[in-house]
Amino acid sequence: MTDPDAAELTLLPDDWQRGLVLMAHPDDPEYGVAAAVACWTAAGKDVRYVLATRGEAGIAGLPPAESARVREQEQRRAITHVGVSELEFLDHRDGQLEYGIALRRDLAAVIRRHRPELVVTMNFADTWFPGAWNSADHRAFGRAVIDAVADAANEWIFPELTEQGLEPWADVRRIAVNAPTGRHAVEVSAGVDAAIASLAEHERYLAALSDAPVIEQARRQVQMATGGADAERPVVRFDVYG
Repeated sequence: MTDPDAAELTLLPDDWQRGLVLMAHPDDPEYGVAAAVACWTAAGKDVRYVLATRGEAGIAGLPPAESARVREQEQRRAITHVGVSELEFLDHRDGQLEYGIALRRDLAAVIRRHRPELVVTMNFADTWFPGAWNSADHRAFGRAVIDAVADAANEWIFPELTEQGLEPWADVRRIAVNAPTGRHAVEVSAGVDAAIASLAEHERYLAALSDAPVIEQARRQVQMATGGADAERPVVRFDVYG
């Protein structure tokens, strides 16, 4: 690998069968963890996606209702490239995610319903990397995910979920937070092409961001997320809790 400290990374443990990817918007999985997801599903693991919003505020000039429709369709096509079949939207408002009880409850319900052993989410630090401020949605959402894992395990925090038939789930072994400086990694050589194809399905969204060809944007973003274009052994990096 070209990453100067890549040799010091620890492999993310593989001792799980069901993973739940929790992200704020359509395309968030494709910008970060899709290459890892492709490798996991190819190995027989069950990986599911739940997104907080439909990305309705994400395309300049396109009204929110139409943007939500387009972006949901793009996301549904995207998951087919990485072996994911279950996709759920929580319908919180794009650009207005708030850390709080409502979001924590919805996420706890999702965790209880899907019963994962691994929860994967996005970088929620204040900055994405030095000099690049992270979005308010990402910051609020990631923190809520961390707390919702504990909420899902506690019978007394949201007892109404148990009344709805969602029993507490305390078997999340770890939370993997996709982060460019993470100290754990998944080797993803076999998943890079699938990740590029997955991100390229967000055609309308990417076309609004740049005049560059969509496939070139997708290739560049996935390469950035996996160690660079000249990485000898691409990896997706994570901070791991648990």
